[in-house]
Amino acid sequence: MSNSAVTNILVAGIGGQGVMTAAEILATTAMSQGLDVKKTEVAGMAQRGGVVTSHVRFGEKVLSPSIPPGEAEILLAFEPAEALRWSSHLKTDGLVMVNTFAQQPPVVSIGLFDYPDDPISDLKELPLELHHYDAGHAAIDLGDRRLINSIMLGAVANHLPFPAETLLENVLKRFQHKGETLVQLNHQAFSLGQEAFS
Repeated sequence: MSNSAVTNILVAGIGGQGVMTAAEILATTAMSQGLDVKKTEVAGMAQRGGVVTSHVRFGEKVLSPSIPPGEAEILLAFEPAEALRWSSHLKTDGLVMVNTFAQQPPVVSIGLFDYPDDPISDLKELPLELHHYDAGHAAIDLGDRRLINSIMLGAVANHLPFPAETLLENVLKRFQHKGETLVQLNHQAFSLGQEAFS
């Protein structure tokens, strides 16, 4: 992708998974490369596990923060049903990076929506480039389920119009004030995502 093109990334998941943090890091990294950046987010009961989405757009000139349906190049999905729900926002042959660890939002548990039986199989039927990995259990194995966002940022790192190392630097900078242990954990998580989704 050239800097003159607009890159459209839709980040989607459930409250508590770090969706907004990941979107903020993507936006900050793009700005550090001199790109025009627009971002918008919608949080439905984010603190209680509700659906969270963020549109991140960057390029030479970006006019609107919202990605029109059918225009996203990348869907970074922290939850499989949310990947399926937002797949219509992708271009044909768009790229989907999805964490397969299911986490049902409250709208399912209170009976307003049915959770799909097998969202990954449903995604495989669509004309999309699909990469999937259990980032949820990987984060738990690393010692902190909140590491999902760094795993997912690692997943998308090789598909952006700037070096993966630049994104990693911004991930680590984000957690620097919390101590070296957390910085190293996030470095591990990012590298794991980069490898698992390649």
